Amino acid sequence: MAPSRPDIEWNDIAGAFLDTHSRVNNALHKTVETASFLFSLIEICREKGLISIEELDARQRIIADRLEAQVRNDGVGVKLQDPEFDKYLFTGEAEIDCESRLNLCHAACCKLTFALSKQDIQERVVHWNLSDPYLIAHSSDGYCVHLDKSNCHCTIREHRPVPCRAYDCRNEKRIWIDFEKRILNPAVNSPDWPRCEPAPPSA
Repeated sequence: MAPSRPDIEWNDIAGAFLDTHSRVNNALHKTVETASFLFSLIEICREKGLISIEELDARQRIIADRLEAQVRNDGVGVKLQDPEFDKYLFTGEAEIDCESRLNLCHAACCKLTFALSKQDIQERVVHWNLSDPYLIAHSSDGYCVHLDKSNCHCTIREHRPVPCRAYDCRNEKRIWIDFEKRILNPAVNSPDWPRCEPAPPSA
């Protein structure tokens, strides 16, 4: 007999399987379609004497090695924190008086997207986006599902991920035009924020 668990968890599991199966099915159709075009192109090139099977085999091995290395580096369809830190031993927490600014920014940082760590996932406290593993889960209004909307406080503060601990908005132009003068970027009030704002360049 299966242990009793909240329906929401079973629904989450069922939803994850449905999403996975849909993605696999779509990927299969795309793979067949792509393969048919590729093999057609190869046959035409061979018939016209533009390429030999020996040349194709040699090049295929080179490209396969290159793509396998890329897959190993990027992961297969999932996003995880890299590098990963133990969040309970993390010492780089940003020191910002968020409480005094919530009336201005309304916890805009809780609308930003980031990948969870293996530690977050294994704890099963922080929720992730089932349609885009393993990004932090957001509600329909764009806010993190763990944000208490009544006071803009985190409901899992003790277990919050490293990006939440380390995030420093002082130089974040998507949020503050001038942090010290408390001038907020008006785009923050857009329902499409932060998608309407370009991400800052990577370091």
